[in-house]
Amino acid sequence: MTTTRVLTGITATGNPHLGNYAGAIRPAILASQSANAESFLFLADYHALIKSHEPALIRESARSIAATWLATGLDPNRVTFYRQSDVPEILELCWILTTITAKGLMNRAHAYKAAVQDNLSGSEADADKGIEMGLFSYPILMTADILMFNGQKIPVGKDQGQHIEMARDIAQRFNHLYGETFSLPEAVIDETAMIIPGLDGRKMSKSYGNTIPLFEDEKKFRKLINKVQTNSLMPGEPKDPNGCTLFAIYSAFTGPAEQAALRQRYADGIGWGEMKQFLFEFLNEELKDKRQEYNRLMADPIQLDRLLQTGADKARLYASPFLREIRSKVGIGPLA
Repeated sequence: MTTTRVLTGITATGNPHLGNYAGAIRPAILASQSANAESFLFLADYHALIKSHEPALIRESARSIAATWLATGLDPNRVTFYRQSDVPEILELCWILTTITAKGLMNRAHAYKAAVQDNLSGSEADADKGIEMGLFSYPILMTADILMFNGQKIPVGKDQGQHIEMARDIAQRFNHLYGETFSLPEAVIDETAMIIPGLDGRKMSKSYGNTIPLFEDEKKFRKLINKVQTNSLMPGEPKDPNGCTLFAIYSAFTGPAEQAALRQRYADGIGWGEMKQFLFEFLNEELKDKRQEYNRLMADPIQLDRLLQTGADKARLYASPFLREIRSKVGIGPLA
């Protein structure tokens, strides 16, 4: 049977929220259970240094993300689950790739261009003021993450599609200079993926401060659901579920039959208080066992480290010999 190598990274900044789970974590876990998929999932802690200079935050986030993936059903025996910093071959490959990457290609990266535009809009004389090399070189490290394991299918959001194209360009450049080495990765963008709204109706995002943490304790979880913004329609008045944050969150966890039943309740005039109570009870039941396992794992960081190290050892069985081959091709290694 032909297998497809799927690779996904999760940046270790912040704790996972409902949107992360419904939009990325759950689909990736389901995909990893496919008989013809070979999944590589990793905590991108070096990438986190680009976004945060708070060591405690990065460590806590890495622990939370690892515990979340395991508590929600990831099988570390079935996938290669590792911490980026535990595979040093990735950073060495990153430097090798940096030496052949055109600066002009990095100039076109969306995140860098946006930072430059912010400076220019603020009447800064220096377009690069405050922009660090981590942000500028981010696509090369992402390329190294992918090419180190010759990832074939890379699930990403639409905003990351450009980085996969850059990875293809860099891989082609290396292959041209040193011979066929890397396969060309393909972005997998789910055009039908639902954007989960947050407390204020905008996309659920840590940058907006409108998230509902996935494993918040019951009391705080209920309070957050109650904070979701709604309109002023009274109980008994028909309501439109389209564009309703409460309905959108429910839809991310259910199928057509359940959604149709709730649509009828909206048409019948369900009150917002009743709807929030319904959503809380539904989600709390959905997440109860997972929350318990998450809390157990968070209380046992030694087990998390052991699982991640086992995954890194597994990853390095591939990365170490492959890097030796790459080093030889570029002229690095024994002189004899």
